[in-house]
Amino acid sequence: MSLSLSRWLPDGLAARFALLLATALIVANVLALLVLSLERARWGRESRDSRELERIVALVPVLESIEADLRPAIVRKASTRVAQIELSKNPLVGMTADNERSRSLQQRLSQSLSPRKVFVMVGTRRHQDNRRDEAHQQNERRPPQRLAPEIIGVSIQLAVSARLSSAPEEGRGGTSTQAESSTGTMLAGGDWVNITARSEPPSQGHVSALLGEGVFYLILGLSLVSVLIVGLWFVRRLTQPLALLAEAAQAAGRGDRSARVPEQGAREVREAAAAFNAMQAQIARFDAERTRTLGAVGHDLRTPITSLRIRAEMLDDEFRDPMVRTLDEMTVMANGLVAFARGNAEGEEVQSVELNDMLSHLCEERGAEFSPGEAQNIRARPVALLRAVGNLVDNAIRYGSGARVSLERSAECARIIIDDDGPGIPEERMETVFEPFVRGDESRNSETGGAGLGLSIALSIIRSHGGTLSMHNREPTGLRVIVSLPITE
Repeated sequence: MSLSLSRWLPDGLAARFALLLATALIVANVLALLVLSLERARWGRESRDSRELERIVALVPVLESIEADLRPAIVRKASTRVAQIELSKNPLVGMTADNERSRSLQQRLSQSLSPRKVFVMVGTRRHQDNRRDEAHQQNERRPPQRLAPEIIGVSIQLAVSARLSSAPEEGRGGTSTQAESSTGTMLAGGDWVNITARSEPPSQGHVSALLGEGVFYLILGLSLVSVLIVGLWFVRRLTQPLALLAEAAQAAGRGDRSARVPEQGAREVREAAAAFNAMQAQIARFDAERTRTLGAVGHDLRTPITSLRIRAEMLDDEFRDPMVRTLDEMTVMANGLVAFARGNAEGEEVQSVELNDMLSHLCEERGAEFSPGEAQNIRARPVALLRAVGNLVDNAIRYGSGARVSLERSAECARIIIDDDGPGIPEERMETVFEPFVRGDESRNSETGGAGLGLSIALSIIRSHGGTLSMHNREPTGLRVIVSLPITE
């Protein structure tokens, strides 16, 4: 699951951060929309309830204060499209329903109309068309798409004045509750005011209404654009030092000990850059010390080897020839150490080099074939690079009976290709031949000299230029060496 999810995620840190911000903003805005819709429904319902309660509280004293024959006209005028008011001898609602909203409305009305009897029932009533819709949807096994409207039923018993009430009415209402008012003693034993009101269900249509207004999309779009602009700017500032660190690490992996990273950005990034720079400096000091040691050893060995050779010349032929051959091999090794140290030295200045001109002169001096390519300039240490390519061409001439050099160009690098017709190198030894003092396979002539340092010197120089060196056997015979150098101009 995690692998399939990672496959769909973008690779870049900035893109992932933008995706995270966009997802978080969308989820937060949708949740806010849902909460707003619920609160909007609740506020609307409470507002409607408050208005209806105020009308009822104002209507009841008016009905009680006028003659009975005038009450029907007042009731008709007080009725609205959503609230129907009727007068009756019996209550429409016999008792308050056992739910929170019914009890809340009954309590609010009782506080304003005490001591009158008040009964409230809040529920739903299905219209005939709703029942037909539900039956049709049940046949199709689909949930109902429309909620039934909410119905509020209220019954309030009108009070009559004790001064105005007749004797038969007093006898009939002997059990009525009494209360003092400005008109005299009030008896809660009169007619009933029955109110039937309907309203939309609290959750119907509010989310779609908010979406239809377009405000949600406007707010979501503005928040996404503004946050993403700030977030991407911040991530770019954060990732730019990381990109520089990655480039410097790649250059260091290719052997460039001069690569450094600017110590800027956040504290953690600055610490990483400082650690990388310290590591590069330490490795550069180690390489320089090793190079100086190898050069010193190779140089100092020349004196005793020369002294031994002079003494060996004074011996008889039977002893002189083996000793001279051994001393010659030691001389080759000492010269190789000096050459290796010289090839790793970085004192030469970097300058612009045109590869066609350099390779043309090199092949002309060594008698190799050259096929020029497109003119290409690179930044390099010309003497060191000429030495590295020269070693490769010399090996091709020495072990492959001739060398053919060509120059190609790709999108980001220049490729120097050196082909020969020799026996090639066994696949299992392709990597080891680059190690110091390791020569090619045994089929090559052991009398051609060399201490096995030519490829090591070439690899070290090419890597210091940010390039790569690879070898491939050709069919049917021969070896192909490819030098890839980054194009910096």
